Amino acid sequence: MDNTKKAHIIVVSNEKGGTGKSTISMHLAIKLLQEGFSVATVDMDGRQGTLSRYIENRQSFCEKNRLSLPMPAHFKFEPQENYSLIPADRGRVCHEISKLITNYDALIIDTPGNKNYLFEEAHKFADTLITPISDSLIDLNVLSEIDFEAGRVGKPGHYASYIWDVKKYLASQGKAYLNWIVTGNKISALNSRNKNIVFDYLEKLSKLYGFRICPGLKDRVIYKELFLEGLTVLDMQNNDLKRRMSVSHIAAKREIRALAESICPEA
Repeated sequence: MDNTKKAHIIVVSNEKGGTGKSTISMHLAIKLLQEGFSVATVDMDGRQGTLSRYIENRQSFCEKNRLSLPMPAHFKFEPQENYSLIPADRGRVCHEISKLITNYDALIIDTPGNKNYLFEEAHKFADTLITPISDSLIDLNVLSEIDFEAGRVGKPGHYASYIWDVKKYLASQGKAYLNWIVTGNKISALNSRNKNIVFDYLEKLSKLYGFRICPGLKDRVIYKELFLEGLTVLDMQNNDLKRRMSVSHIAAKREIRALAESICPEA
């Protein structure tokens, strides 16, 4: 939060697991690396470690196949379980993130699906906040209490309330604007009444809570398959891989590009 800051910090977060945060984090990192930016990824969900395993799979794949693919610098933090040591560890994490900020163009932080002190520290650094949400009515609860029968939006959900507190904290630190983006993720390729309801309410909530809605990723098997090798759909254009791109790969690549351009127009 000081004048020496260099990196643009993208925090990928939702106070709910299983929304595809790590998939988005990895694909954004590779997209920015391909555009020539220096990138570090930070796994604040070190206990589950999905993003860390993604990176490890990528490293293993490159070593096994003697390939050189774009690779972000990667860092992982695991929560301190001894409550008496949490204040000191909170300070350590803050210090480590502050050091990373001065060494990279972009820092992408993947957060846990539950609020702990690592989750909180990540949000304190955010320039851009990306909240992936599926086309589920249940997922909307993190943003707002909604009476679907009456068609009324109630009080803010627990996550939206927390982001309001984050905005107040950032303003107190001299950061007047948080670029909050809500993106559809793991979206069914089929049109459905349920999906339409979700996005209709997102439009309403965006005006109330001050976030932008950006294109997201559909629920595609290839994202799960590529994880096992640490690859992204953006890697498929690499001739050294000798992979044929399917229609699904091409469509997924377009989704990633649209998401990246919405979040980082310079990318």
